[in-house]
Amino acid sequence: MTRVTRDFGDTMQKDAVPAVSADVAFASSRFPNYKIGANNQIVDAKDSPKVLSMKEVVARETALLLEQQKRLSVRDLANKFEKGLAAAAKLSEEARLREAASLEKHVLLKKLRDALESLKGRVAGRNKDDVEEAIAMVEALAVQLTHREGELIQEKAEVKKLANFLKQASEDAKKLVDGERAYARAEIESARAAVQRVEEAIQEHEQMSRASGKQDLEELMKEVQEARRIKMLHQPSKVMDMEHEIRALRIQLAEKSKRSLLLQKELARSRRAEQSIFQLFELDGTEALGSCLRINPCSDNAPELSECSIQWYRLSSDGGKKELISGATKPVYAPEPFDVGRVLQAEIISDGQQFSLSTTCPIDPAAGLGSYVEALVRKHDVEFNVIVTQTNGVDHPSESIHVLHVGKMRIKLRKGKSTNAKEYYSASMQLCGVRGGGNAAAQALFWQAKKGLSFVLAFESARERNAAIMLARRFAFDCNIMLAGPDDRARLGS
Repeated sequence: MTRVTRDFGDTMQKDAVPAVSADVAFASSRFPNYKIGANNQIVDAKDSPKVLSMKEVVARETALLLEQQKRLSVRDLANKFEKGLAAAAKLSEEARLREAASLEKHVLLKKLRDALESLKGRVAGRNKDDVEEAIAMVEALAVQLTHREGELIQEKAEVKKLANFLKQASEDAKKLVDGERAYARAEIESARAAVQRVEEAIQEHEQMSRASGKQDLEELMKEVQEARRIKMLHQPSKVMDMEHEIRALRIQLAEKSKRSLLLQKELARSRRAEQSIFQLFELDGTEALGSCLRINPCSDNAPELSECSIQWYRLSSDGGKKELISGATKPVYAPEPFDVGRVLQAEIISDGQQFSLSTTCPIDPAAGLGSYVEALVRKHDVEFNVIVTQTNGVDHPSESIHVLHVGKMRIKLRKGKSTNAKEYYSASMQLCGVRGGGNAAAQALFWQAKKGLSFVLAFESARERNAAIMLARRFAFDCNIMLAGPDDRARLGS
């Protein structure tokens, strides 16, 4: 049995252990405190908190990413994919660094094991057991490191696969974003077009509503007028009473007008008798439109009218302005619409003596003529039955009925389908009452269609004759033409 001597320690000190390679770097100044667990697993003895592995971190991040995908927009999803791709690249870089560190750990463990093997041959006793235990721990660390490297290789493959997946997903997300953007633009354009169509439809509907509203109003007015007419028809007694009253009032008005005219004439005669003014002539007739004024001798000493020179004039109501009536040189004169509201005067010259006669008051308008003309104005063309008495100053032998068309643009005279004259309103056209012509002058007018073509037309009544004159002059005025008789247009223009 060998005896251990005291100078064992001295021997240990003398037999120095060869130094470990200089390129070995230790994390601390003492050997780490590891424990071997089940299946040769080395467990750190320190109670440190559990650190998640890279695989678990990647799995958790992927799960969170997939979970958030449902509530993220396309743009946010693309951003998340890009961030995930960057994170995967970072994890791949960390895995590469860890692989390099793992290689360094293998080198360190090999050198450490070699150092412990060298130390094992130089120690004995309890120290040798410690060295053997250290060698076993190093070998267990090498096994665990090898197992860890396998896991790292697998994690690296998974990280690479995840990176590829994220890269592909990022590209798909970009394509999806571009597609969604193009689709959104198309939808915006479609929405704009739809809005424009809706606005056009609304405007068209508003226009149709206005037109239909106006049409409905007109139809309503027509219905109201028709209802009034029907109501009046259902009350014939009331209408007949009103017509009788109006007729009686008109008769009374005509009688009073005649009575007033007679009184005015008697008053004028009495004044002339008081002033010892001897009158040889007098005016006879109603001083109103539609009648005839006639110069009659009132003394046996009066000269024959056929031997006298006669001229009719128009005077303003105040007696200031005096206008010559061209062609009015006969003892008979029928007032026309131009004469309404004016005083008519006739000058008689015989043997150097001049006699002057005038109406006692301005010419009155014909009752109901204004409303009758207003009703005819609404028509485009108005027809009157006439008889041609003269053509170009020559008496017309035939008394056949012709039709005179007074339109908004022209006047036409026809007999059946044969047209005698058809002329548009112009400066050369003339239209006025007949200057003379006996008792029928109130129903006749003179029409010069153009230079070299004129007619004298007789109407069925004085009312139609005056209405035709007023209507033609109104239509001609709408065409910027002043329609009048001979020498009247110049005075009207002045």
